[in-house]
Amino acid sequence: MEVQGRIKMVGETQTFGSNGFRKREIVVTTEEQYPQHIMVEFVQDKTDLLNSYQVGQQVKININLRGREWVNPQGETKYFNSIQGWRIEALQAETPEANMPPVPPADAFEPAGDLKEEDHDDLPF
Repeated sequence: MEVQGRIKMVGETQTFGSNGFRKREIVVTTEEQYPQHIMVEFVQDKTDLLNSYQVGQQVKININLRGREWVNPQGETKYFNSIQGWRIEALQAETPEANMPPVPPADAFEPAGDLKEEDHDDLPF
């Protein structure tokens, strides 16, 4: 799965526990009718993937959904979900003009000189 959007926030790397578990969060705002602020976490060696990204950049993040079960001291079972990133890449802002071939200037065309009034004009307007 993937998430695309503009980076809203890149967090600092956090280290937890005696084994040095590392986590870093990024928030991406989707660009759709109802934009969503999606928090994605990168863990362990993947935290370094975020070093070259900044707020405002458009990115595509490949993600995995993770879920886990936890039983609290009172015996109640709780469930938690997380979105874990494993790859990120910058997207180029697409403009409609970028996909259009260049139009030559008007003086590059020769005027049509062999038109006759009696030639049929089949244009619909």
